[in-house]
Amino acid sequence: MNLPEPDEYIDIHTHDAKPADGVFAVENLMAHENLKPENISARAFTAGIHPWHLNENNHGQLLEYVRNIASNPGLIAFGEAGFDKIRGPSAELQKSTFSEQVKIAGENRKPLVIHCVRSWDELLAAHKNLKPVTPWLVHGFRGKKELALQLIKRGMYLSFWFDFVLRPESSDLIRFLPKERIFLETDGADADIREIYRKVSVDLAVAVDELKKIILNNFIMLFGM
Repeated sequence: MNLPEPDEYIDIHTHDAKPADGVFAVENLMAHENLKPENISARAFTAGIHPWHLNENNHGQLLEYVRNIASNPGLIAFGEAGFDKIRGPSAELQKSTFSEQVKIAGENRKPLVIHCVRSWDELLAAHKNLKPVTPWLVHGFRGKKELALQLIKRGMYLSFWFDFVLRPESSDLIRFLPKERIFLETDGADADIREIYRKVSVDLAVAVDELKKIILNNFIMLFGM
């Protein structure tokens, strides 16, 4: 497994990552795109079935993609997988396909990256019922403290939505959460992970280099190294 260097910024979830000095980007491959790992520039990647691109006709093919890519040494986690009440197929298909990905993640002893939109009860119920053997990372989080604590109590990690984390109103949540459960991301948007680190370091009243150490330690814990 390729690992970030101690002085690198970690972008835990992105798309179409471009090489950047000092940045360890984790590329997300979505199964419907059928991308090959050798065609990406990132040193590490995740792969999964996004609910937006799932339907009755393709779910078997998408699961086959995920299973086939599972043994690739560059793959550090599965996903993004999850639930979305705004866009996607039936709740039943989302639930069954999510369960399959939890199973694949468990069989391969790798974490699962979560996409969740207005479906937090479903996500928490899935965690309780499926009893996953590997940790979950909720990407794009911008919820309230109470929800964040519910997720963290279930052993999950949180990566903040890139736009939300740069706003002043995110600071209270950032300071409230345990530092050992947080990650930062760009999600493939026109955002600079270094700018995100600078803002969060101010929120936490730590130097950027210290924040790098915190996020690196979280990376080591999440991936069981």
